[in-house]
Amino acid sequence: MTIIKPNESFIRRMGTMLAIPLLAGALVAAPVASAAATTAKPYAKSTSTASATVKNGAITVIMDGKKLALKSQPLQSKGKILVPMKDIFKALGASVTWEPTTRTIIATSGGYMTMTLQVGASQAAVNGKSVKLDAPATLRNGVTYVPIRFVAETLGALVKWDSAARTVRIQSAEAQQLEAMEKEERERLERRLSTAAIVALNDDSVVMIRTDYGQGSGVVVGDRYVLTNLHVMKEAKSGSILTNDGRTLDIVGVAAFDEKNDLALLLTKQDLELDSVEFGSLDDMQKGDPVVAIGSPLGVQNTVSEGVISNFGYDNGSIYYQVSAPIDHGSSGGGLFNQYGELIGLTTSGYEDTAANINFAIASEDAIELIRTADFDPAKVTFLKSSLPDTLEGVSPEEMTKLLQKEFGSVPGSDGELELSGWKVSRDASGWLQLTANANTDFYDYYGSKMQKDLRVWAANTALELKRMLPNDKIQVQLFYDKKVSFEPRGYDAGTVVALADGKWQVRFAILDVQFKEEMLIRVNP
Repeated sequence: MTIIKPNESFIRRMGTMLAIPLLAGALVAAPVASAAATTAKPYAKSTSTASATVKNGAITVIMDGKKLALKSQPLQSKGKILVPMKDIFKALGASVTWEPTTRTIIATSGGYMTMTLQVGASQAAVNGKSVKLDAPATLRNGVTYVPIRFVAETLGALVKWDSAARTVRIQSAEAQQLEAMEKEERERLERRLSTAAIVALNDDSVVMIRTDYGQGSGVVVGDRYVLTNLHVMKEAKSGSILTNDGRTLDIVGVAAFDEKNDLALLLTKQDLELDSVEFGSLDDMQKGDPVVAIGSPLGVQNTVSEGVISNFGYDNGSIYYQVSAPIDHGSSGGGLFNQYGELIGLTTSGYEDTAANINFAIASEDAIELIRTADFDPAKVTFLKSSLPDTLEGVSPEEMTKLLQKEFGSVPGSDGELELSGWKVSRDASGWLQLTANANTDFYDYYGSKMQKDLRVWAANTALELKRMLPNDKIQVQLFYDKKVSFEPRGYDAGTVVALADGKWQVRFAILDVQFKEEMLIRVNP
């Protein structure tokens, strides 16, 4: 299997941390104690103190562009610069403790580093490991001095000596991180493409998918592989890929799928002879960033729309984008591209009947994981097995009722799903197979007026499946609004309102009536 794998050099913009060169290991006192035994001497006779002198004028320390205030002037000893212990550790964000008995300096930083130095010792301990010093710590006039390069670099800073200006310039780890992020942002902005350039880069890598069950979109991810939404392929038993250059290629089947994230990897019979998309990363995206969607809404092939990332979402471990780029039925599985021309998601769904352009796309991270873990034999790839049986002939009413509740238990709509319950199966004196269910009245009271199209689509799909399973029957499917109220309703058609023995009133009428044999009739009540 040849599949283009995701780009491994994704820029990680959030939580970037620079590696600080620290030595691993637990803190041990033995190396320091040994150094103390051989080098510690009375203060007045300290040879290291005697050799520390200020030469050729004062030394300035600049940290992150600002002059560092020091209580005492730096010392220069044998070409090495030493500075007051407390000032440098405080400036670098480390805590420091002075042990006067052993003349030992113990500094800690961030809970991950412990540094131990002893006055006059040529070795220090960093996280328990002995390290040679470029200059020993020293005492002068009651002030403890430490080698500035060793201390700063151990704490992740960069140190440069400007001999002409007699200045030590330090860039802290935090400043390096900020500089790296600013550089990253500049490079990010430089990589931006125009909408036309994004389309030119990816238009041929987006395809239209046609199956015997519906239509959708997909993106090319390998020589014979197309990525799309799983719901585009459900119940399909055959299908083809329509390329942007006018070719039609047969689909062998679904090679791998991820039901939780609504993803499917398709295998074609022939090579696509198209470039694979390049994957982008969620870490490179920000709310408000521009995006471009390419898909086939309502079968209009490779339609381009623009928008922005409206929000980010997480649902049961899945990552998705909310975008304002317009999409519609048939856009499912189409590509969502960032401003660098990289695929960051697959367009999958949206709210209808709103001017807000509230649409959604599955993040490419989940698609990358599906491709990375796909394990299959191309010779054994087929279409997904239908959840419906080949036939219902000879099935008892009880078994048919269970199947209807499981497979036809709701009507999907843009505002949610209209739940159906109480399925009943009967056959009347005229030989009609009658299938009835009750709709959730609370949901229908709010959204029923917006579901006329959804009910018709559901009716047509349901009728086709039932006709396939029961080809010789005349079938009528009715969905009812059935609600009890404490008052006598007014203005309803005769026969739809019935008084009950408990003093309440029942309102019952069909919101959908579909009848079919060779032909189909669909009636939706307002």
